[in-house]
Amino acid sequence: MKANVVILATGGTIAGAAKSGTQASYDAGQMAVETLIEAVPQLQERANVRGEQVANVGSQDMHDAIWLQLARRSNELLARDDVDGLVITHGTDTIEETAYFLNLVVHSDKPVVLTAAMRPATALSADGPLNIYNAVAVAADPEASGRGVLVVINDDIHGARGMTKTSTTDVQAFVSAERGLMGTTHYGDNRYFRKPYRVHGTASEFSVAGHKTLPRVDVIYMHAGFSADLIDAAVANGARGLVIAGVGNGNMTAAALQAVARATGQGVVVVRSTRVTTGPVGRKLEIDDDALGTVASGELNPAQSRVLLKLVLTRGSDPGMVQDYFDRY
Repeated sequence: MKANVVILATGGTIAGAAKSGTQASYDAGQMAVETLIEAVPQLQERANVRGEQVANVGSQDMHDAIWLQLARRSNELLARDDVDGLVITHGTDTIEETAYFLNLVVHSDKPVVLTAAMRPATALSADGPLNIYNAVAVAADPEASGRGVLVVINDDIHGARGMTKTSTTDVQAFVSAERGLMGTTHYGDNRYFRKPYRVHGTASEFSVAGHKTLPRVDVIYMHAGFSADLIDAAVANGARGLVIAGVGNGNMTAAALQAVARATGQGVVVVRSTRVTTGPVGRKLEIDDDALGTVASGELNPAQSRVLLKLVLTRGSDPGMVQDYFDRY
């Protein structure tokens, strides 16, 4: 018996269109989910597939309201006996943020698979159709259950936590550098290498129930000669949390450290992450986190640190509590 898979579409390059098949510029989020499904008739060989349009935006315009809507609809569908898995089509620019958000708030062991494309649907040798086919094959696969939210793109199966985009244009744009791939898929032939090592899914304490909005968290990018008034401005404009994309092991300038101290003194939670591609940010190495009141991100990059901090702030803002969540999630 074939599995029942629902595709939730949010737009992105995978639904994009250009005036010709060989031009680099295009408009994201132009095609409806029904068009994406009709373009890959082989999907029905893998599963009983139907689609719903949740949004149709370029993922640079993804925001909290869509996240909350997507999470609620995912939980509703996965609670049904006639739904075995979900595929979510998305833009590549922020897919790592949406995937990690859903990894923390979707309370089901059924497969949830995000997919995307680096070339628009009208492009010569578009990558979207095969990505959708592979994503459906993973979502319909019982072996994918319990592995958290997955991202399937260019024959790779990534776990939501730790995957990141590393190229602006290359079809092989995503890596899971620190812990490695969750698996691979080759025309729907799936192989799995590992399971998630941190809290997710049904074990997660986070929920979108009762939340119409999420706390504001800003990312501040550190660099030589950094102007600390950027931190002060974020706090003044209502940020309840900050993620510092620090240099090296989450480090920052002396002026930035003073501004961070002002922020934590006002009850703003500050997480130290890094602009470096790989490696964990350790606690109390070059910076005294206890004295400063800051949190070390561990392996989470700035974008995914922001996602986790937004959810943690719905439960409290004590730095010790926040650090505990970062250590476990």
